[in-house]
Amino acid sequence: MVHVSRRKLLQLAAVAPSALPLAWTSVVSAATGKKTLSAVMQSDLRVTDPGFTTAIITRDHGYMVYDTLLGIDSSFKVQPQMADWTVSADKLTYTFTLRDGLKWHDGAPVTAEDCVASLKRWGTSVDGMARKLMDFTAGIEAADAKTIVFKLKEPYGLVLETIAKPSSVCAFMMPKRLAETPITKQIPEQIGSGPFRFVAAEFQPGVKAVYEKNTDYVPRKEPAEWTSGGKVAKVDRVEWITMPDAQTALNALQSGDVDFVETPPFDMLPALESNPDINVSILNKFGFQSFGRMNFLHPPFDNVKIRRAAMLAINQKDVLDAQIGNPKYYKLCGAFFICDTPLASDAGGETLIKGNGMADARKALAEAGYDGTPVVILAPTDQILLKAQPVVVAQLLRDAGFKVDLQAMDWQTVVTRRAIQKPPKEGGWNMFFTYQGAADSLNPLVNVPMVGKGTSGGWYGWSEDPKLEELRDSFARATSPEERKKIALEVQKEAYDQVIYVPLGQFQAPSAWRKSLTGVIDGPATPMFWNVDKNE
Repeated sequence: MVHVSRRKLLQLAAVAPSALPLAWTSVVSAATGKKTLSAVMQSDLRVTDPGFTTAIITRDHGYMVYDTLLGIDSSFKVQPQMADWTVSADKLTYTFTLRDGLKWHDGAPVTAEDCVASLKRWGTSVDGMARKLMDFTAGIEAADAKTIVFKLKEPYGLVLETIAKPSSVCAFMMPKRLAETPITKQIPEQIGSGPFRFVAAEFQPGVKAVYEKNTDYVPRKEPAEWTSGGKVAKVDRVEWITMPDAQTALNALQSGDVDFVETPPFDMLPALESNPDINVSILNKFGFQSFGRMNFLHPPFDNVKIRRAAMLAINQKDVLDAQIGNPKYYKLCGAFFICDTPLASDAGGETLIKGNGMADARKALAEAGYDGTPVVILAPTDQILLKAQPVVVAQLLRDAGFKVDLQAMDWQTVVTRRAIQKPPKEGGWNMFFTYQGAADSLNPLVNVPMVGKGTSGGWYGWSEDPKLEELRDSFARATSPEERKKIALEVQKEAYDQVIYVPLGQFQAPSAWRKSLTGVIDGPATPMFWNVDKNE
């Protein structure tokens, strides 16, 4: 029996009803001696298949449950994780050998056949870098229970970097029986080999997701660094608590009922920074690229002239002022491949940065023959970093002469609905907004929206652009930094010409956690909850 003091009961009685389960969890945790870390993530979790969507919250879930063959350290160097590797002299064969002690959460051993099936499924996802690797792949097979043989059609210098990529759709390993699920369907259960187990019985979409320490997991001996090294689970249980109201989440953090808040509102950061019990820090130093994506399949944005008119109406500063507010955390940037990096260029993005394109937008829209077809914009109301963009852009498009239908919904509904290819009147859409990590935007291969394969492998919006695909192939074969930079500039020019997507600038997003947490890891795929300890 759990004993609760009269004082604690009085404290619980004073808590809002919605927070009672959270406070009760902390009491039970203390009474049982188990360490429970509670976190409010940037979004509610509903899609749990990490190969099914590029949603960041689903990627974060993937890192809790699944493991990867390779990891990446803070120098962007590929490191062994589930496996080490050798490369043949002709660079056409990569051989991966699984390390000892790997088990699935159902107790079965991890085999090479499982990993082969996982790689093949991942290679059919919407991830552009994974698909490009498969274009160069002759075959993947299991030589024995621990050996995976990856054969290429021609030498390809990004094999390891692709399999180790830390974000978007990661190469998570799962049992063969799950990996054989077509990529168009979600896997029926969450069985991985990672440091935490998903507690399906306690999963309540819109309320919480629960993970328990995988006591069978054998971590690597190296120190934890980004997605590499020892993934040591130091707490017994992690609970992701859904709190759509930001003030409620911050109150819970300051009272100690919540340990971690991934994306506190920017205007509330001063209050957190002044609290001696709270750490406020930017875990992803590389930041994010915000952008808008149009649907190429249906009017009005099936017409490139109308897409161009829409882009002329949009400016980054209005969007970033509403989304972030504090210029300390944002940067105007016209580069598709991230400002202040080797492939950066503002070519084509001058109007977005200067914000002087409205008059040209009205003229271009009239010349394009726009017939008043409504633009259906998906507008999430529960994601702090995605609430402002659709509202601001909707008004800018109206000012340019567009008729706009702004449809409010939660972010997970957006994630589901953006995959629908039907016309807007049948549940489809015309435009949505999202962001991706800078590490997911650095070049034409890793940048998922840059894929030009239409409905045969393209990302949501389904842009079909053979020229873009030829340029991406050329980039994949390029052997020098100078050649890659030249090709990347051509990709950017084509992307702006066809309005593949609309870059809305770059930003950083601080996280906040109680100082009772130690070992919080930084990196381009944060937050990650291994290596984190909690001192009660």
